[in-house]
Amino acid sequence: MRWIRSSLAAAAASAAVVLSGSPAAALERLVLRMPYLGVDFTVNLGDGRSVEEVIQSSPDLVDLDRASEGRLLALLKKVFLSPLPIELRGFLEGSTGQPLLEQALKAAAYIVNLEGVPADTSGSMLTKALIRAYENGQENLLGFLHQLPGEEASIDFSKLGEAVNRLMANQKDGLELVKVGSAAPVSSEFFESLRLETSSREIIRVSVQHREEPLRVLVVKPNGAGNQRLVVISHGLWDDPESFEAWAEVLAANGYVVLLPDHPGSNFNQQRAMLAGDQPPPGPEELRSRPLDVSALLTAVERGQVLADRDLNTKEVAVVGHSWGGTTTLQLAGGTPTDQKLKARCSDLSNPERNISWVLQCSWLSGINKAGVADARVKTVVAVSPPMRLLFDPDKSLDRADPIRSSRPKILLISGTRDWIVPSGPEAVFPMRDTQAARFGHRLVLVDGGTHFNLRNSRGQAPNAVIGPVLLAWINQQLNVTSSPTFEQGGWGHPDRRLVDVSGQV
Repeated sequence: MRWIRSSLAAAAASAAVVLSGSPAAALERLVLRMPYLGVDFTVNLGDGRSVEEVIQSSPDLVDLDRASEGRLLALLKKVFLSPLPIELRGFLEGSTGQPLLEQALKAAAYIVNLEGVPADTSGSMLTKALIRAYENGQENLLGFLHQLPGEEASIDFSKLGEAVNRLMANQKDGLELVKVGSAAPVSSEFFESLRLETSSREIIRVSVQHREEPLRVLVVKPNGAGNQRLVVISHGLWDDPESFEAWAEVLAANGYVVLLPDHPGSNFNQQRAMLAGDQPPPGPEELRSRPLDVSALLTAVERGQVLADRDLNTKEVAVVGHSWGGTTTLQLAGGTPTDQKLKARCSDLSNPERNISWVLQCSWLSGINKAGVADARVKTVVAVSPPMRLLFDPDKSLDRADPIRSSRPKILLISGTRDWIVPSGPEAVFPMRDTQAARFGHRLVLVDGGTHFNLRNSRGQAPNAVIGPVLLAWINQQLNVTSSPTFEQGGWGHPDRRLVDVSGQV
């Protein structure tokens, strides 16, 4: 992909020469709007090449600097003159025009307004400005601002406050449900068994038709014969299988063989390549490719190409996923993606349910019609913090009660009450409540104080895996494995955090 980066850099550099024009075309003012305080602070950029010159040309800053006895100057020097991240240039060069960056810039435009130039959500203008700053030896925020076109950039802190208030509102329902609900009891015997080393791991490569390179797969399996049952764990955006290895260790300690595919189009290595400018951000096609990764692995096991000595049951499989991996599980379970909500809500930057995950969800729009990839071998799924509100067909997923659904795979949703990336309200509580999904055997468990990232656990951390017991209990029940506790029997709590089944309350 290096030729893509080189071509984009050359094209952007050529455009920079043309657009580097007269000083009048550069950004003149940065205005910080604070309606709640009834004041605006204006920073006159003009031709000021140092922070001292910028302060002297800005009466608002002169007054503040005097009042702070010069401390403001020291602070602004840190803000304006600290080197920009070295990865930023490569990221913008490789991401210009990509849906994920476009959605991120649209969200930012709700707070930051650039006057005097046409709106640009492709990232092209930012890339050109950054390249000019680098070429002029000003690889910092002040140099970057000097290269932006337009008359005035304003940051509306009231809009930022609205976003924070919306986030708090989107967590409110989950917090209240956990507060009044009863935490699942904890089984001390369960945790004692996890202190023993009862599983092994290996890395294998599996060739699949829809990827250019073989899939890297982490395999965690019991040391003994096990129960011949199979679980697949799908990681989230820019993550890797190793972040969820403790989940696999919990399951393997209780007889399951666990496959953890490394999704190459949206894993940690892809993030590194993207930041270096070698690859664009994950595109909408990845929404289809991820569940195909899982299905291809099941087929490889079914045909004896992988784990042939284990005699695994591939007719009834459980799939677990975190974040985007949770969305992947819902697709495999039969959730039908549609553009209905995406078209209606993505352009509404003030929607009360809007959250950070909508940046990713809205970037999927152009690939949505090819993302229906259910797999009949998937018997049950556990979706942990899945972005889902905008994605699925209201008639064929969790969004409306339908008697036909009673025979479909049962879904356990797990969400943290302090998740600010995929908040529990719009992405878990509301879908369950709107659809009455609990009537059809689906369940929602909230983790008190759970965030988007503190529910993950890596190798050797099985006793600390907060949701390890509930994963095992749910899968046991759905696959009719009775050698260890089931979800209905209880005992799947954790001593570190309260886990509450709120299904009956929504």
